[in-house]
Amino acid sequence: MSQHVIIVGGGVIGLCSALYAARAGFDVTVVERQAESRDGCSFGNAGMIVPSHFVPLAAPGMVALGLKWMWNPESPFYIKPRLSSSLLGWGYRFWRAATPGHVARCAPLIRDLSLASRSLFEELAEDGLDFGLTKAGLLMLCKTEHGLAEEAAAATRARELGLPAEVLDPRQTAALDPGVTMDIAGAVYYPKDCHLSPNRLMAEVMERCRSLGVKFLWETSIWGWKREGQKIGAVVTSAGDLNAGQYVLCAGSWTPDTLSGLPLRLPMQAGKGYSLTLPQPRQLSRICAIFTEARIAVTPMNGAMRFGGTMEIAGMNEEINPRRVQGIIKAVPKYYPAFQEGDFAEVKPWHGLRPCSPDGMPYLGRTAAAKNLIVATGHAMMGLSLGPVTGQIVSQLLADEPPEFDLRLLNPDRYHN
Repeated sequence: MSQHVIIVGGGVIGLCSALYAARAGFDVTVVERQAESRDGCSFGNAGMIVPSHFVPLAAPGMVALGLKWMWNPESPFYIKPRLSSSLLGWGYRFWRAATPGHVARCAPLIRDLSLASRSLFEELAEDGLDFGLTKAGLLMLCKTEHGLAEEAAAATRARELGLPAEVLDPRQTAALDPGVTMDIAGAVYYPKDCHLSPNRLMAEVMERCRSLGVKFLWETSIWGWKREGQKIGAVVTSAGDLNAGQYVLCAGSWTPDTLSGLPLRLPMQAGKGYSLTLPQPRQLSRICAIFTEARIAVTPMNGAMRFGGTMEIAGMNEEINPRRVQGIIKAVPKYYPAFQEGDFAEVKPWHGLRPCSPDGMPYLGRTAAAKNLIVATGHAMMGLSLGPVTGQIVSQLLADEPPEFDLRLLNPDRYHN
């Protein structure tokens, strides 16, 4: 098989799609708007593989939390007030999706995709890709008894889905991860979760892609698409029209800007996240963790500690909001009392834009917009975690093989009407 495939987007979803497509025998070209030395959402994230996160972003209670936190720029979830028809439409669809029924439908699929992706990460590591895969689990650290009760209820739902979860008191939590002092009411431990170094993952996957013959076009913007009947004839770029037999759209938060010429509607908002990495932390944990009330993820990486969090819906705005960063810094000593706010004085904040669909589910599958187009975007905070399984599914779709998963909940055309 030598059919040419163009993949739009060189983030973790695009690279994983390129890797599995090349393995399947396709001739692959990746088109990326940034330079090779990019530092987008796939690089500075918390590096977590999280089967425990089976609840989509659009869940009961999130609308009320969003309204409550809307007036606090340091809050974990912040929607910047602005007049925007796309934001209003997205918000309405988010509100419609945030129901118990939606979560019940989506949770088994997210679980299955996450567990499959975890197995694929293990296979990649066994195949020689060195990205620091650490299978130590995840701790959901709870500062308050109320927070612990909520996480214990989530642990019950996880076990009902077949995911192991253990509720721990402070002493048990300290015994599990003695490297860091914690001031908590308790924790929930998810042993199936893992963590890795995102930078190393991206470098290793890209190098393996190159070894398989994948070509890369850097600093190439997508301006639109040319259709020929029911198929795409070319993708219009700043480097000219590019032709292929099939196309895969993995442009992340920039996806809506690439749709010119296609009868395709993919409602999406960019959810800005921040991270700060301490190269020489006062203490070093063994297990990645989430501060549940503060919504902050903590990951040990190559002797460093990365603290990441916040979901800021502020459009395609890539400016650093110091209030958002300060919210992360203030939370750290509350859970890890050995740390001080001053520890972060010289740390440069990183930021990335996560592509968020209104219902919290990715867009993945073929679309009626064009017979030779596959969409793989909108993964929000699940992008890294679901990277390999998404790439594998894309390669199966390219080969017209039925994926082992029911993709109806991920249908890219679900907002067409």
